[in-house]
Amino acid sequence: MRRVLVIIVSLLVAVQLSAVETYAYAQKDSTTLYLDIHRPTQGSQTAIDSVQKPVILYLFGGGFKSGSRNQVYLLPWYQLLNDNGYTVVAIDYRLGMKDYKMGKGFIGVAKSVGRFCESQNMGVEDVFSAISYLSDHAEIGIDVNNLVLSGSSAGAIISLASVQTLSNGVPEGLPDGFTLRGVMSFAGAIISEHGAPKFKTTPCPILFFHGLNDNAVAYKHYGAFGKGMWGSSYYAARLAKKGGNYCIYRFKDRAHDVAAYMNLLWPEEQAFLEKNVMKGDRRIIDALVDDPALPVWKEWSTMTPQEMYNGK
Repeated sequence: MRRVLVIIVSLLVAVQLSAVETYAYAQKDSTTLYLDIHRPTQGSQTAIDSVQKPVILYLFGGGFKSGSRNQVYLLPWYQLLNDNGYTVVAIDYRLGMKDYKMGKGFIGVAKSVGRFCESQNMGVEDVFSAISYLSDHAEIGIDVNNLVLSGSSAGAIISLASVQTLSNGVPEGLPDGFTLRGVMSFAGAIISEHGAPKFKTTPCPILFFHGLNDNAVAYKHYGAFGKGMWGSSYYAARLAKKGGNYCIYRFKDRAHDVAAYMNLLWPEEQAFLEKNVMKGDRRIIDALVDDPALPVWKEWSTMTPQEMYNGK
């Protein structure tokens, strides 16, 4: 992982990052939440056939206990999006698992589901608060009717849970008829205490990336008695039954590493954004990816939930 960070820092030196605009979008639980706007690179193509490219609203990962919107390893991906004509809005959200200690074994994880679910739902509230802020401040110049939500790990969980919430009705504070244009999920799932997630209406187009051996965020389903985590594979199967618009890439011999693959999977992201989202193509892809060249970070592959929240 250290070697990867050195490479990323070198990339940052090699590129000239766009100026960042920062706004305080909410005050919650004595915490000020901020968002950063990274505008498209000057001269980049911001539309295709007169259709404006969507704004990417991104949520960082970190297990609901750590992380930030401006972590150094994220900046090259923001720049890549900017260079390709996309605006990035990176937001804070409340960290509901900060300083949390988990009990031992399966029982410890099971007893933590309520706290995980609360953290997920707090994140969803914060996403909608950020969108409401951007809607109320039109002078900032972000079209909230042209948003693609994206997240990694905990951020991907919040992203998918936000879609589920919207499929069951538009929350108060959002514009009438609000909907997302799409979602890009890097190792995401939905956490529930009330059984498998359900959708009253078919969700927006969704792009899933997930490792088959992910121990941190369920690839299929983790839990019992209606409490647990329903992952990308479950979600994609539900979308298939509902006639949804989705692409899922399943990574053989990879675990939670996939949560940090944003910069490595640009061709798949670009095709999804331009075809599924902008053109509205119902382009269904279900692919098993076996690529030995993709990096493996041992600590991400073997870490247990207890090690994540209690330390090794």
